Amino acid sequence: MGISVDTFFLELNGHGTLQAQIQQMIAEGILSGRFHVGEKLPSSRKLAAHLGVSRITVTLAYTELLANDYLTAKGRSGYYVSENAPVPPKYTPVQKRAETVDWDTALARRFVDADVLPKPSDWREYSYPFIYGQVDRTLFDHANWRLCAVRALGHKDFDSLTADYVDQDDPLLVEFIARHTLPRRGITARPEEILITLGAQNALWLASRILLTHNRTAVIENPCYYALRSLLNHWDCKVTPLDVDRDGLPPEALPQDTDVIFTTPSHQSPTTATMPVSRRNQLLDHARDLDAMVVEDDYEFEMAFLRAPSPALKSMDRDGRVIYVGSFSKSLFPGLRLGYMVGSEPFIREARALRSLVLRHPPGHIQRTAAYFLSLGHYDAQIRRMSKEFEQRRNTMDKAIDEHGLTVAGRGVMGGSSMWMAAPESVDTTRLAQKLQTQSVHIEPGAPFFSGPDRPQNFYRLGYSSISSQQIAPGVKLIADAIRAG
Repeated sequence: MGISVDTFFLELNGHGTLQAQIQQMIAEGILSGRFHVGEKLPSSRKLAAHLGVSRITVTLAYTELLANDYLTAKGRSGYYVSENAPVPPKYTPVQKRAETVDWDTALARRFVDADVLPKPSDWREYSYPFIYGQVDRTLFDHANWRLCAVRALGHKDFDSLTADYVDQDDPLLVEFIARHTLPRRGITARPEEILITLGAQNALWLASRILLTHNRTAVIENPCYYALRSLLNHWDCKVTPLDVDRDGLPPEALPQDTDVIFTTPSHQSPTTATMPVSRRNQLLDHARDLDAMVVEDDYEFEMAFLRAPSPALKSMDRDGRVIYVGSFSKSLFPGLRLGYMVGSEPFIREARALRSLVLRHPPGHIQRTAAYFLSLGHYDAQIRRMSKEFEQRRNTMDKAIDEHGLTVAGRGVMGGSSMWMAAPESVDTTRLAQKLQTQSVHIEPGAPFFSGPDRPQNFYRLGYSSISSQQIAPGVKLIADAIRAG
């Protein structure tokens, strides 16, 4: 008895090559128990005609499955499910019963937070996705990233792919960050002062875990990156939000009991304000007087297409009290989850030990792939390409916003990939965002970025990293029309 050709179909947006998809279909059929030992597969000619692919594609898929012992060939008779193919276990599913655990008592800590900014998984289907922090497929150098990933899988890099680094990192990636990335921010650091992290969020977690206790005070910006505030609230430390102004965090407002200052001086999140050099010096002076540590999140500094970014706060640090956090999420892609932190050796030593207790180290293959992508010049080429495109989109945004009478609360003097907007005070942008979704428009409400019970409801963020220039003007018009309609 043979397997019907009607059992097979290809998804319109399937992942991988056609050959890989066919292999996956057959393997999944065997592993799930739908295809049984001894059953005959459709001929390569019939299956190719059914799927609308070339016969050689099906033949290659069959050959690969034959080599992996999923299939067996019987002369000119064709291909059959092999006797050595994995056999799915036979068991009777246990009927689900009512749980008796009292989860209100069992959960010692709660981490679900209402202040999580929703990012729809289908945002690419939106006609006007003013979403922040996502990657534009048309701008990412997928071909060279793939080549670097394949190179990192080679025999020469076997150890970097398979080894347990324990608490260490890929030396090639660390070297590139030390010699090329950090000097662009005016920072010099030895390998012992650099730690690779799973993105900026992981770096902020490590820093807060090491520097804060229940009797220490953390100062954050208001508004700020909402995930940072949530993270600190779970440490049981005292959290003091300070309102930012057009120049970012005001140093003179720091309370006397400040122990750690979290700040985004180059590109304030989310207002995009840039802290002047004079204020940065004041911040360092105040931190010294308070004997406080400073955690500098320098996200998005690469997207400086309007003017060169100011030197990093870390580059001005003479005391060793600044912990610098960088990330490749905005410049490459957020799914990479790769960042780094720079600090004095005693701090990095502790951060390295803490990281090893939680996740050992970021995957070696990812680190080596990134190291090749950076060192071969692909990264710089991508940054130039993105900056040029973002500048064009920014100009289009400026023109459309002025034309439709919207109010910009923060433009970002160096560039970036978003604008901080203010609607009339009577407008609740959370409800506005829900209304705009029905018109295939995505905006980000601003309330989650603020601290305290009386949060402004009229701010919102417009990202332009993932929307084409052609869609910006009509999208802005829909936003303006919705605001006017109330």
